Amino acid sequence: MGTITVRSPRAEDVAPLVEVHVKARRSYYDGHLPEAELAEWEQAVRARGYDLAKPGRVWLCAELDHVLAGFALVTPGGELSQLQVDPACWGNGVGHALHEAAMDALRDLGVTTARLDVFAENHRAQRFYTAHGWRADGRDGDHVRMALDLQV
Repeated sequence: MGTITVRSPRAEDVAPLVEVHVKARRSYYDGHLPEAELAEWEQAVRARGYDLAKPGRVWLCAELDHVLAGFALVTPGGELSQLQVDPACWGNGVGHALHEAAMDALRDLGVTTARLDVFAENHRAQRFYTAHGWRADGRDGDHVRMALDLQV
């Protein structure tokens, strides 16, 4: 386990954030979605990048030993929209650090119940969220809806 730093992303972080997202997304959708669909999404996200300045969203990124290793995105509506960690960095506390920072950001926004969707076949992520106090709160197609009550 190395040194983890959570911070706001900068413009030069967009390409590394995309790389983390591509690697993480492939880790849980590979074998569950057609390769053509994964490749099409990957091409689109690489071309579009991310708008880090979009109003109302809070982006966080985590560095492990000064290398970008993951990111989180929350919305004012209480959604943990993204929590992605490079699979090469799993087990080092990056996800935990991002989760804590993301929940703090939601509390700062006045959110009392956080929500997220997780791919139903992504059992690793579901175990992670359950270990952090989340509970299943229904389904939305091939995703499990989860909720977490926050102490404000």
